[in-house]
Amino acid sequence: MQGSQRRRELMRPKAAAAAVALLIALTAGCAHDAGTPRKAAATPSGYAEMQRKLAAAESALARADKDAAQDH
Repeated sequence: MQGSQRRRELMRPKAAAAAVALLIALTAGCAHDAGTPRKAAATPSGYAEMQRKLAAAESALARADKDAAQDH
C-alpha cells in the first residue's frame, strides 16, 4: 500500500507542473496578440486542441487531488 501511496504523492506534483506548463504555454501563445485588436468571432488556429489539452491537464490534476484525499 505504501508503494502506491508514494507513487500518487510523486504523480501529484507532476500533474500540477504539467497544468502550470500548459497554462504558461497558452498564455505565451496568446501574448503576441495583446497589442492588436481582436477580430470578431475569430478563433486562433489550434484553439480546440489547446482546450482539449487544458481539459486533460485539469482532469489529471483533479484525479491526483482525489487520490491524495483518499490516502488521508
